[in-house]
Amino acid sequence: MANDPQTEFKSFMAQMKLPAMPDMEALMSAHRRNLETLSAANRVAMEGAQAVAKRHMEILKQTMSELSESVTMMTSPAAPQDQAARQAELLKRSYEHAVSNMKEIGDLIQKSNGEALELLNHRFTEALGEVKSLVSQGAKG
Repeated sequence: MANDPQTEFKSFMAQMKLPAMPDMEALMSAHRRNLETLSAANRVAMEGAQAVAKRHMEILKQTMSELSESVTMMTSPAAPQDQAARQAELLKRSYEHAVSNMKEIGDLIQKSNGEALELLNHRFTEALGEVKSLVSQGAKG
C-alpha cells in the first residue's frame, strides 16, 4: 500500500539527515496554509471576473435597449432644429453612460484584485513570521 505524498516527503526528508532541519510538520502545515490562501485568492479573483462579466452583459442589454429607443426617436418626424437637439442629447447621454459604465467596471475589477491581493499579502506576512520561527527553532535544535 503506497503512502500519501506528504508522508513520503516527510520520510525522504527525515532520511536526508540534514543539519538543523526545521520541524517538517510545521513546514508542511505552513505550505498547506500557503496553498489554501492561494486557492482563496483565486476564488476571489474568479468571483470578481464573474461579477464583471455579469455586469458587462447587463450593460450590453441596457445599451441595446437604449439604442432601440434612440433609433425610434431619431426616425420620428421632427423639425431640423428639434432633430439636432435630439441628436446632441443622445450623444451626451451615450457618452455619460459609457464613462459611468467604464468606471463601474474598473471599480469592480479593482475591488476584486484588491481583495485577492490583500489575502496574499496577509499570508505572506504570516509566512515570513513562520519562517523566522522555524529558522530560530532549527538553530536551537
